[in-house]
Amino acid sequence: MNSTLSSTLLTWLKTLSRICGFETADSFPPGHPYARTHWDAAYFDIASDVKPDEIERRLCAAISNTPSVFAYITNPTPRMQRALLNMIHDRLRRQPGAGATDLVLLLIHAYDSPHIMEAVPGLRALIHATRDEATNPRVHAILELLLGTPRGIDVIDMPA
Repeated sequence: MNSTLSSTLLTWLKTLSRICGFETADSFPPGHPYARTHWDAAYFDIASDVKPDEIERRLCAAISNTPSVFAYITNPTPRMQRALLNMIHDRLRRQPGAGATDLVLLLIHAYDSPHIMEAVPGLRALIHATRDEATNPRVHAILELLLGTPRGIDVIDMPA
């Protein structure tokens, strides 16, 4: 009986801690349309009491400031992907010869998950179709698709 009481008390304390924001969130709350989206809390300091829309906004801002943090997000939302896509467009516009291979590779890696929601129609199919190609041709094929997409992509987010 004593272990049941302590287990219940511990569960209650964890819930209270999360509600009060004493913990760092590493995913959206259960039942959220993007509940499969997870991030490494070491790179994103987001209190557990922050609302989901604000969490997504903060993650997108982090991607816009430091695109490499995209690597620490599993199943990024379409909005997070668009933040990375905008960084790819910006880099290509500012430094046409430098390329954005590293950022495109982050995107390719994110699509290793079957649960990621597609931000650009045809992106998943193209990534899948080019999986056996060398890195450079694969990146170029994806950039061709992305460059045909206007900057500031506005694709409707569809819940899972």
